[in-house]
Amino acid sequence: MKLAGRTAIVTGAGSNLGKVFATRLANDGANIVVADIANAETAAAEIAAVAGTGTLGVQADVTVEADVARVAARAIEHFGAVDILVNNAALQRPLQPFEKIDVAEWRRMMDVNVLGPYLCCRELSAHMRKRKYGRIVNIVSAAALKGAPFLLHYVSSKGALIAFTRALAREVGADSITVNALAVGFTITERTLRNPDKLQQFREVNRVSRSIARDSLPEDLLGTVSFLASDDAAFMTGQTLVVDGGSVMI
Repeated sequence: MKLAGRTAIVTGAGSNLGKVFATRLANDGANIVVADIANAETAAAEIAAVAGTGTLGVQADVTVEADVARVAARAIEHFGAVDILVNNAALQRPLQPFEKIDVAEWRRMMDVNVLGPYLCCRELSAHMRKRKYGRIVNIVSAAALKGAPFLLHYVSSKGALIAFTRALAREVGADSITVNALAVGFTITERTLRNPDKLQQFREVNRVSRSIARDSLPEDLLGTVSFLASDDAAFMTGQTLVVDGGSVMI
C-alpha cells in the first residue's frame, strides 16, 4: 500500500490501459479519479469494487479547459488533494501515408495527445507546488523513439510529449514535483482485441523486433507506472522509461 493516502487523477481511465493503470494505483492504496470522455463513473465504480479505495468518475474532454478545471476542482473537493497525475488519454488512428493525413485530423491528434497533457499539468501545477509534492507520469510511445512509418501525426505527438516531459521537469523540480514518461510498445488491450485487423497488422512485427519475443500485455507496464507514481522515484525526473520488451534500447 505504498500509495496509501495519495490521490491520483488518471485521464482516459474509462477503459483499456488507463483503467488498468488506475486499478494498479488503487491496489497500491491511492484514491482514484477517473477522467474520461466516456464510461468514467462506471469505471470508477468497478475499480472501487476491486481495490476498495476511494474513487470518483468525472466525464471530461482533456482538450477543453473548463472540463480539465472541473476534474481538478472535483478531485480536490472530494479527496482534499491531488498528488499524482497520469496523462494517459490519447488518440490513435489507423495506418496511413503521411500525405493522406488531413489538417483537421492532424490538429485533433495534437489537441488530445499534446494539448490535453499540457492543460492537465497547467491546472494541477499550482496545487502541487503549494503542497511541495507531485508525481506526473506521461504515457508516450516507443514508436516516437525509433520512428514508425504511417503513423506520422501520432508519432509526432508522442515525441512532443517526451520533449514536454523534459522541459516541464526543469520548471517544477524545485517544488519536489517529478515529471517522467513511460514509453510503451504495441500492447494487447481490450481495444486491440476488438480490432482483429489491427491486431494482426501489428502483432507479428512487434514480436519480431523485441528481445523478449512475445506480446506486450497491460500487466507488463504496471510496475513502472506504480514506481513512477511513488516515492521510490523521488529523485528521478525528466526521464523516459521504455517498457517494450527490448525493441527500443536507449
